[in-house]
Amino acid sequence: MSEFLPTTGDARLDELADLLAERFSGDGFELASSLGELTLTVPAGEIVEVCSTLHKDKSFGFEQLIDLCGVDYAAYGKSEWETSEASTFGFGRGVDRDLELDLDDPRRFAVVYHLLSVRHNRRLRLKAHVDGARPVIDSVNDIWNGANWFEREAFDLFGILFNGHPDLRRILTDYGFVGHPFRKDFPLSGHVAMRYDPEQARVVYEPVEIEPRVLVPKVIRDDSRYLSEHEEAARQAAKDAANA
Repeated sequence: MSEFLPTTGDARLDELADLLAERFSGDGFELASSLGELTLTVPAGEIVEVCSTLHKDKSFGFEQLIDLCGVDYAAYGKSEWETSEASTFGFGRGVDRDLELDLDDPRRFAVVYHLLSVRHNRRLRLKAHVDGARPVIDSVNDIWNGANWFEREAFDLFGILFNGHPDLRRILTDYGFVGHPFRKDFPLSGHVAMRYDPEQARVVYEPVEIEPRVLVPKVIRDDSRYLSEHEEAARQAAKDAANA
């Protein structure tokens, strides 16, 4: 873990940062501060031990798990669109329709935990990376019971498996759904469409009828097209004054 950690601007979080840096160190641990928040990255294999310490140790006192979610970093930092450098006319924004994604990256997925300490009135974000080929991590349901549905959601949407979960099954998609919707390799339009058929009095599955289409993102430019009349007048007055 890095020995240097910039101040968060909050004395309570600075105290927490010192405690975390002292207690959790070694390969795979990383403590970062950004926008007045602390993020502790931990090895996936030690997530239960770390969470147990944060929960039971009174110096940390994180009694509540506020949220748990999955993140897919397969396309992180990549884009198929030109935005600020795009041409002002024509179809010049789509630059790469076939991004090369490493779907088996050992750090493709992350499980993110948001913790709250009521005792000390402070928050902490935990993050653990898991393998893209076999995303598996231990469940923290025995530490915080609220993790039950959160972990089911991460499993349903990202395909992340949680060892020791008492009832790991889908929670948002249909039981017969194939795949995981929030993965970057899943078709945006889906494989099939589901609807209720009143004549058959049951739910039926049919091929998707939506035609694939290219969506051009809005590009906001720093020019007068997006200024109000008052803002345009003020800008012109400043320009005239500068040229005088």
